[in-house]
Amino acid sequence: MENETQNYNAYGAYFAPLRSSDGVKMLVDGLSSAELEFIPEHWLSYPAPPASAHTALALMYCFFTAAALIGNGLVIYIFATTKSLRTSSNLLILNLAVFDFIMMAKAPIFIYNSAMRGFAIGSLGCQIFALVGSYSGIGAAMTNLCIAYDRHSTITRPLDGRLSRGKALLLIACVWIYTTPWSLLPLFRIWGRFVPEGYLTACSFDYLTNTFDTKLFTGCIFIFTYAIPLCLIMYYYSGIVKQVFAHEAALREQAKKMNVESLRSNHNAAAESAEIRIAKAALTVCFLYVASWTPYGVMSLIGAFGDQQLLSPGVTMIPAIACKGVACIDPWVYAISHPKYRQELQRRMPWLQIREPDDNVSTGTNNTTNSAAPAATA
Repeated sequence: MENETQNYNAYGAYFAPLRSSDGVKMLVDGLSSAELEFIPEHWLSYPAPPASAHTALALMYCFFTAAALIGNGLVIYIFATTKSLRTSSNLLILNLAVFDFIMMAKAPIFIYNSAMRGFAIGSLGCQIFALVGSYSGIGAAMTNLCIAYDRHSTITRPLDGRLSRGKALLLIACVWIYTTPWSLLPLFRIWGRFVPEGYLTACSFDYLTNTFDTKLFTGCIFIFTYAIPLCLIMYYYSGIVKQVFAHEAALREQAKKMNVESLRSNHNAAAESAEIRIAKAALTVCFLYVASWTPYGVMSLIGAFGDQQLLSPGVTMIPAIACKGVACIDPWVYAISHPKYRQELQRRMPWLQIREPDDNVSTGTNNTTNSAAPAATA
């Protein structure tokens, strides 16, 4: 650790003339030698961004924060206070909303740094920002995996595939336990570390320092928190689509043998076939996961194993924006499209004008799917 500190101080001293030359304000201007210890060498040679870039990002984060906190806050409130929605599988939705909520709860740190145009809140704020981001990001990814498993189990094995309350709580506990090492190891610098990135207004794990430990940590966190969950999510949702397609094909074949148009009483009223609805739901979930974490995964691999010159401060802010944007969308995909949630929201907040039909027929929505999935298994 002492040698690492000496290297950062020496590198900062090396670039001191560059920062003051030609009157160009550099990204790390005004930082003390103690603060430079937390800055990867890669950022020392970049000029400071224009004030308009900081302002635009601060305004964007203000919008994301409001949307995510309101959307996920409503999900947490409705699901936690409505007995009919406190099913075993819906606990996974609640857990996802909690992760998305705390992901944006740390946004004031970023907004303050952007308003002050740099590394204003210091190393302590950076560590808090990165720690909360690690827990919420990895936790949300693993909860998405649990939701995919639950949907697959419920739809492919409708008789014995539903989660019990104990199993749902066990899955949630496993998510938090699995997330903890990836968050605490870099916090205490046992393996990896948390450092500023981009415009030095956000913080994440270090993927730029050219050491074996950094490369190994980056490779492992990419595989175990992105690649493996992504493969499993795609496996589960492809299994759902395959099962529903096979079920619909069997119904059509049976209807043909009986010389009837369809075995479904509401077939003519449905605007889309069940397999199209479930396919859209599955593709939406997969797309959100890929869209939110692929930019970060690719960027970390480039930083650790590729050409770091591709990673300018502005470029590295894009993955962070993608993750925050998905935290705003998740409540709509996983909960607001849930008919019973919409009915409860309509009852408590009629001024929202949701106008969800109030059906008193039990649809068996004891799973975490949206309205398309129960229709597909009816």
